[in-house]
Amino acid sequence: MKLTLKDNTELFYKDWGAGRAVLFSHGWPLNSDAWDLQMIHLAERGYRVVAHDRRGHGRSSQPWDGNDMDRYADDLAELIEYLDLRDAVLVGHSTGGGEVARYIGRHGTHRVRKAVLVAAVPPLMLKTAANPLGLPLAVFDDIRHAVLANRSQYFKDLAMPFYGFNRDGASVSQGTIDAFWYAGMQCSIKSAYDCIKAFSETDFTDDLEKMTIPTLVLQGDADQIVPLEDSGSLSVKRLPNGVLKVYPGAPHGMCTTHAEMVNADLLAFLKD
Repeated sequence: MKLTLKDNTELFYKDWGAGRAVLFSHGWPLNSDAWDLQMIHLAERGYRVVAHDRRGHGRSSQPWDGNDMDRYADDLAELIEYLDLRDAVLVGHSTGGGEVARYIGRHGTHRVRKAVLVAAVPPLMLKTAANPLGLPLAVFDDIRHAVLANRSQYFKDLAMPFYGFNRDGASVSQGTIDAFWYAGMQCSIKSAYDCIKAFSETDFTDDLEKMTIPTLVLQGDADQIVPLEDSGSLSVKRLPNGVLKVYPGAPHGMCTTHAEMVNADLLAFLKD
C-alpha cells in the first residue's frame, strides 16, 4: 500500500493484523522488510503491525529533497494520522530509532503509548566537545565516499560488521548478506548519501527528554555500527521513563540475528 504525502512523495507501507498498533521504523539503508520477523510474530499474536519504507528507501518514491530527520519524522506523523493510529507503540531500529525520537519531539505523545529503541542512533553519533564518546566526522565522510564510489560493494562489505559476521566463530548467512545488499540497492543514492548526515549529526537529546512514555532500549554490547557506550547507555539517562536491556554478544543487526530474543522482549513490553 502507498500513501501520497503532502509533498507528493509516495510512501510504501505494510499494515498487517488487528489489535493494538505497533509501528516500526527501519534502519539505514534498509526498508520495512527488515522487520518481517518481528511483524509476523506480533501479528500472529493479536497485534496490528505497520511498517513503512522511509522516503527514498525501498518501494517508496525517490524525491531529491527531504532526506533529513525532521522530514522523516513528519512523514511518520502523516502516516500515523492517515491510519488514525492511537495508543500505538513505536519501535525504531538504528536510524529508525532517531526517527521515533524526533517524531515524539516534534509531534508529542498523544497518539503513542510506548516506544522501543533498538540499537538506535540517539542521542548523537558524532563526536563533539559535548559528546566525546562519539565517532569522528571522518568516519561518516568515509561512508559518504564509499556510497558514491561503489555503494554495491560497500553494502556487501557493511553487512559483515552489521550482523557480526566478521567476528571469530560467527555463523555467516549468505542469504542475510544478500538481503542486506538488495535492500541497500533499492535505496536511491541521493537518499542513501543524505541520510548519513541525518543519522550521524542529528542531536536527539531534547527529543529523548520529551519521551515521557515508557521506553524500552535494546542493544547488543558487540554493536560495531552504533557503539553501545555512546547510544543506548547514554539515551537511557536522558529518557524520563526508560529501561535499558543489553544483549551480550549481539551485533547491530540484532533483530535478525537475535530475533527470538527481540520478539520475546517486544511481546513482554507490549503486554505490560
